Amino acid sequence: MDLENILASHLCQITPPNLAIAETAAQREASLAKPPGSLGRLEGLAIQLSAVQSSLRPRSENKLIVVCAGDHGVTEEGVSPYPQSVTRQQIENFSRGGGAITVLASTVGAKTILLDVGVNYEFPPNPLIINKKIAFGTKNLAKGPAMTRAEAVRSVLAGLDVVLAQPPLDLVAAGEMGIGNTTPSSCICVTCLGLTPEQATGPGSGLPHDKLAHKIDVVKRALEINKPNPKDPIDVLAKVGGLEIGAMVGVYLGAAIRRAGIVIDGFIAAAAATLAEKLSPGLSRYFIAGHRSQEPAHTALLEHLKLKPLLDLNMWLGEGSGAAIAMFVAHCAVTHFNEMRTLDEANIDDPVLTS
Repeated sequence: MDLENILASHLCQITPPNLAIAETAAQREASLAKPPGSLGRLEGLAIQLSAVQSSLRPRSENKLIVVCAGDHGVTEEGVSPYPQSVTRQQIENFSRGGGAITVLASTVGAKTILLDVGVNYEFPPNPLIINKKIAFGTKNLAKGPAMTRAEAVRSVLAGLDVVLAQPPLDLVAAGEMGIGNTTPSSCICVTCLGLTPEQATGPGSGLPHDKLAHKIDVVKRALEINKPNPKDPIDVLAKVGGLEIGAMVGVYLGAAIRRAGIVIDGFIAAAAATLAEKLSPGLSRYFIAGHRSQEPAHTALLEHLKLKPLLDLNMWLGEGSGAAIAMFVAHCAVTHFNEMRTLDEANIDDPVLTS
């Protein structure tokens, strides 16, 4: 079976959230000992997770963040203030527990997996870094396709396989580390959302304002040269994407197969989510927007996916950091739903019945 058929066989395993369970969960939510709607978005989140997990006892204990790592040939165009070597250095830092994502994930009780699909470095054997390297980074997308179609499919399967190999999962997020990866994400925004390069391109990891016009020009050149097909998400990924972006797509698909809630992080994560939704229409019903990134086009991606972010903390780090914090909010949603008493159980008069 060729790679695309393998991917298609996985896509067939994704089923919609359980709407019958959602209806029953909404009835329970309405019966809890509080004024209806008084816990705001926690209530809808609990109902969503009940439907996603097909359970009237939604769970949040088993949290997973897969940090997908890959380098980008487009960094030679000067689109990032950081050198490519920082990708490798940060993954090593994460493996020692010293990164923002590893600290935040630990704080909220999430397991972190570091997945190398395309770092331009050969890591020594490390039990904390899963090696599924497809290439030592992508090619420069401003001069031609970032990768082959086969490499793009392999990147998706890499992320998918990692998630499917895990024990039971309740909440899953994909983080990323790849210097230069806001540039391919901007290309994805232009292709899939119809934004202009100016609307889709921001400072990324702190690019000075006077260099933003050059980054926009790189995005324009990449799109003119490659002409990605917006109706074919694998074509978009191969021509103007990234290996770690493909792995993130796979993480989302694997999470849906496992019937776990999918917490979307920032700009790059939402770009990957847009491709995942194109591969599996309706997948966004599994999505929870963790936060709103300061990267300008992130809002457009969330609107395209019809998602409202849980948090808005002026964050733009990536790595999965915003998703980690949002996992705690999801945990609060689940615990209130499971552990609160109903009006009857608490012997509280129901104003509807007593009026």
